[in-house]
Amino acid sequence: MNNIRFIFDMKFTRGFLILIPVLALLLSNTTTANDKDKKLTSINLRGDTTNIYQELLNDETDDLMENHPADDIYNNIWTSSKLNPYKIPIDSLPDSVKVDLSTFCIPVKGHITSHFGPRRYRYHYGTDVKLNTGDTVVSSFAGKVRIIDYDRKGYGHYVVIRHDNGLETVYAHLSEIMVTLDQVVVAGEPIALGGSTGRSTGPHLHYEIRFLGNAMNPAKIIDFACGLPFDNEYLITKKHSFYYQKEVKAMAAAKYYKIRSGDNLSRIAARNGTSVKALCRLNGISAKKVLRIGQRIRVR
Repeated sequence: MNNIRFIFDMKFTRGFLILIPVLALLLSNTTTANDKDKKLTSINLRGDTTNIYQELLNDETDDLMENHPADDIYNNIWTSSKLNPYKIPIDSLPDSVKVDLSTFCIPVKGHITSHFGPRRYRYHYGTDVKLNTGDTVVSSFAGKVRIIDYDRKGYGHYVVIRHDNGLETVYAHLSEIMVTLDQVVVAGEPIALGGSTGRSTGPHLHYEIRFLGNAMNPAKIIDFACGLPFDNEYLITKKHSFYYQKEVKAMAAAKYYKIRSGDNLSRIAARNGTSVKALCRLNGISAKKVLRIGQRIRVR
């Protein structure tokens, strides 16, 4: 009887000892899961009130190592997932910043096919330069590759480079990319081959120059005819570099009307509380313009 009790006690003790680490593991996973849920809830509750800098700095998935170009300007924010992670209003930018353009290299030689400015229902934040598919595209300045991505409805294959002078440049509609994420490049180094990927009607390079996420008109900085900057330095100011902000806000508030059978400018104007003259001005058309069914025109 004692032997039976001993065997039973041994089995019970051994089983209990085996259960201890299992229970500990389950409790650990539950605690970790609860902590994670609490963290996610905390992040979700913060909403839009969180400072974008602090949110990115606290994100463990972001690569915030030192030695990225212009760390002092960008507050050590370095992410490959967003074109403009900074979300800094124009009014919050410094009054003026001087940047060095002395090492500039034209990304591709060609004539401008589309300028920086408003398009029918959206704003065009870059300059389009004609090229042939397969033409070499080079980096404008020394820097580090921050983004390599594909945007089917927009940029197509594109590259974003952060430069030592504080600027960021965007190269879009590429057919082939020749660099890798976080690669350090020098001015004039080949980074891609031109193409017509994404939302594009033909081979060209869509080229942007940005500062703290905000686009500037490349044609006001670079003389594309000769492939050189207008000066070896460029002074970024709110008034002259971001002059287009009122136009962007007006476009965002714009209202459009889809033309139906039997419509003419007079009827459309009356229906929308405006005048034929105002419609012509908003759409850059004459009063004799032939309207097509399904066409959209701006009425406000």
